[in-house]
Amino acid sequence: MAEATTKKGQPLDRGVLESVLRRRLFYTPSFEIYGGERGLFDYGPPGCALQANVVDLWRKHFVLEEDMLEVDCTMLTPEAVLKTSGHVDKFADWMCKDPKSGEIFRADHLVEQVLEARLKADKDARGMTIEVDEAKEAKKKRKIKDTKIEKLDDAVVQEYEETLAKIDNYGGDELGDLIKRFNIKGPSTGAELDPPKAFNLMFQTQIGPSADRPNGYLRPETAQGQFLNFQKLLEFNQQSMPFASASIGKSFRNEISPRSGLLRVREFLMAEIEHFVDPEGGKKHPRFEDVKETKLTLLNRKVQLSGSTKTEVVSIGDAVSTGLVDNETLGYFLVRIQEFLLKLGVDPTKLRFRQHMANEMAHYAADCWDAELFTTYGWIECVGCADRSAYDLTVHMNKTGAPLVVRQTRAEPLVIEEYQVDLDRKKLGPKFRKDAKAVENAVEALSQELREKLSLDLEKSGKIELQTPGVGTGTTELGSDLVKIEKRKRTDYVREYTPNVIEPSFGIGRILYSLMEHVFWTRAGDEARGVLSFPPMVAPTKVLLVPLSSHPDFKPFVKKLTSRLRRVGVPNKVDDSSASIGKRYARNDELGTPFGITIDFQTIKDDSLTLRERDSTKQVRASEDDIIAAVKSLVDGEETWEQVSKRLPAFEGQEVD
Repeated sequence: MAEATTKKGQPLDRGVLESVLRRRLFYTPSFEIYGGERGLFDYGPPGCALQANVVDLWRKHFVLEEDMLEVDCTMLTPEAVLKTSGHVDKFADWMCKDPKSGEIFRADHLVEQVLEARLKADKDARGMTIEVDEAKEAKKKRKIKDTKIEKLDDAVVQEYEETLAKIDNYGGDELGDLIKRFNIKGPSTGAELDPPKAFNLMFQTQIGPSADRPNGYLRPETAQGQFLNFQKLLEFNQQSMPFASASIGKSFRNEISPRSGLLRVREFLMAEIEHFVDPEGGKKHPRFEDVKETKLTLLNRKVQLSGSTKTEVVSIGDAVSTGLVDNETLGYFLVRIQEFLLKLGVDPTKLRFRQHMANEMAHYAADCWDAELFTTYGWIECVGCADRSAYDLTVHMNKTGAPLVVRQTRAEPLVIEEYQVDLDRKKLGPKFRKDAKAVENAVEALSQELREKLSLDLEKSGKIELQTPGVGTGTTELGSDLVKIEKRKRTDYVREYTPNVIEPSFGIGRILYSLMEHVFWTRAGDEARGVLSFPPMVAPTKVLLVPLSSHPDFKPFVKKLTSRLRRVGVPNKVDDSSASIGKRYARNDELGTPFGITIDFQTIKDDSLTLRERDSTKQVRASEDDIIAAVKSLVDGEETWEQVSKRLPAFEGQEVD
C-alpha cells in the first residue's frame, strides 16, 4: 500500500494531525469526562463551521444546480418500513468473537488488518540490517551486516495481495475460511476465533409508551423517507419526469467495532440524492454531453476479481459507451461527485472510483461505484453511487398498495393485442367459497405466454388447470363455464411505469476527515507549525484580523472591519493577543484560516491594509475598500490568490515570530 503524504509531499504523521484536530477542537470524543463511548464524537466550533460549509457547498452544487427537491424526513422509522425495504433481514456485517477475551471484531476488517500488517512487516524485513545482542550478560552489542529478518514467500505475498483486492466480495463462510487458512487468531489472546456471524447494524427503539417491544429503528440511511414521499414529490413537480429529491440528516449504524476516528462511527451525517428516471430509453441524461469528456480514475470489478487494484483513467463517455458504467445518468453523477470533491480541496491523485463486485452489490442494483479517498487508513469509501433499479418503490407499493408510479398520457395511443381472461364470478364464489379470491388472483397473475397456452387447452378440452398454492392440492381445475380466454385488442392512452433510481450517497464525516488529511502539511524547517490548506469556500473562518499591537488607535479600525466583513457574509476572527504577528498567524494556519488582515500604524494614516495569504505567506497592500472587495471575491471563488496578487501591490515585512 502506498504511503500517505501531506499536501506538500511530506510523509503524513497521523498522530500529529489528530493532535492538531483535537487540540484545536475540530472534534472530540463524546462523553469524554465519563470515559467516552466508542464511535461517537462531538464537533467543536471549527469542526461545526467546516461541516456547515461543506453541506452548504453540497446544496449549491447539487440541490441548486440540479434543481432538486429537498426534504427532511424523520429519523424514527417504524419496523414495517424497514422490514419491507429488506434492512431488518439483510442490513448486517459479519462479526467474529474471541471466546477467550470476549472481544468482537468485524471479520473483513480483521482479515484486512492482519494481512496488511504482515505485508508491511515483510516489506520492512526485505534487505534490512539488524543488531543482535550475542552476549546479554556482558550487555555488548555487535552489528551483524547483511542479516535479514525471515520474510514471506513471494507466492504468499501474492495471495495476500489478491485477497485484499477482493476483500469486499467475501461473505461470512468465505471470511471464516480465510481466517482459518491464514491462521488469524484473537489479537490479544492468540485464541481460535468463533465462525463469523451476521450482526444487524440498526439501532432498535420503542415508538410510543404502549409498545411492549421495540417496534421501530433509528434510520440507517435517509433514502426510505424519500421513497415513501415519491408520489407527493411527483405531484409537487407537476408530474414531470425525471426529477431528483435530496436529503441531509443524521443516520445511525451500530458498528461492530468502531475505529479510525471519524471514518467509522455510530452516528453520522449523510447527504443523499434519489434521482428518479424513466427506465425506457437507456436512462439517458440531458446534460451528459456536457461532461462526457471528463476523465475519471476507475477500478473496475474485473480487475479486482483478478486480484489486482490497478486503476485506469477513462473518459466517462467511453466508460458508458463500452458498458463499463451502466448508463448515462449514473455516469453523469460520477462526474458531478468528482467535481464536488475537488471543489472541497480533495487531492485528485488520492481519488478513485471503485466498482462494486457481485457479492457486495445489492441484489437489486444494476451497477454501483464508490468514490474512495486515500488516507493513512488506506482507501476509504466516502460516496456511493448506485443504480437501485425500481426495487424500493416496487416493494413499498406491493406492501401498501400505494400508487408509487408515474402515469403519462401517450403522445400516440398504443394499440395492444393481448390475451384477456374473463371469469364468471357469480359461479366462482359458490364453487370455491373461501378460496375464490385466491383462485381469482392466480388467474389475474397469469403471464401472456401462459394465457396463450391455456386458451389452446380450453379450446381443446373445455377446461384448464391452474397452479394455486395454498388451495386444495395446489392445482385447480376451471371449466369453460367459469372462464374464457380470448385474444383481443385494447387501446392504451396512458403509460404507467415505476421509475428507476440513481442514488449518490455521501458520508459527510468521512469526507471531512479525508479532506483534513489531504490539505494538512507542515512548513519546512518548522514541523511544529501545522497548516490546513482548506479552500476559502469551506474554511471554517475566512479572515483573521491582526492589529499590530494593543494600541488604542487600532480598535476603531478593527471594529469597523469586523462589521464590514460580516455585512458581506465573510466570517472573521480577531486576534489581538500579545503574541507576535507570526505566532498569531501560525495559530490560525492550524485552523485553516486562508487570509489575514493586518492593521498597523500606516492604516491610521491612510486607511490601507495588508492582506496575507496562508499557504504562500505572501502579502499585498491596498485600501480598505480594495482589500474587502478582494477578500469577498476570494471567498466566493470568483478570483484566485494569483489573480489578486497580480493586481494589488505586493508588500514585504510585518510577519515575525
